[in-house]
Amino acid sequence: MIRVLLADDQLLVRAGFRALLDAQGDIEVVGEAADGEEALGLVRRLRPDIVLMDIRMPRLDGLATTRRITSEPDLAAVRVVMLTTFELDEYVFEAIRAGASGFLVKDTEPEELLRAVRAVVDGDALLSPGVTRRLIAEFAARSKEPAAADTLAELTEREREVMALVGIGLSNEEIARRLVVSPLTAKTHVSRAMVKLGARDRAQLVVLAYESGLVRPGWLG
Repeated sequence: MIRVLLADDQLLVRAGFRALLDAQGDIEVVGEAADGEEALGLVRRLRPDIVLMDIRMPRLDGLATTRRITSEPDLAAVRVVMLTTFELDEYVFEAIRAGASGFLVKDTEPEELLRAVRAVVDGDALLSPGVTRRLIAEFAARSKEPAAADTLAELTEREREVMALVGIGLSNEEIARRLVVSPLTAKTHVSRAMVKLGARDRAQLVVLAYESGLVRPGWLG
């Protein structure tokens, strides 16, 4: 059972998400919060698998709440998915940097929301390829010159290659076609790179690809 916490200051939004999610046999809404402070308290107490977190909330906004959650070792298993009104919300970039696993537009299709919730539990990306590439382009535009570091020293050459492809926004299926391997093999390489680098999820792997200098601005295909 996938345990979900809803954090949004709009009651109708929470009610709509709850009705959809609770109707699924494998998903359960374990709590609701109307602001970031309440959400943080519930996350610490309930330890949900996923938090659907609105970016703009009173008392403590979604971005600050996400930073708190991702900074606490005891909450390492909790995944945060940001909710936003617009795909290009100005805070989405910072949310990924803060440790969010991705983001969803509030008016997304019900099937897409359900697919996304299930995907994040499996450690997959919660961003469509188009949105991922826009996010990466934004990261590239803002990123500083990477510092020389041996953060990738533990990776094999193939894992570096796969990580670079993740960094330019390719899905596991696209990576598999590029390297002429099976999607399962591609996913395994991605997972191993995440474990070795301590990345919470695929979104953070993208950030690390840029910060380490493995991928540079202008490499988008």
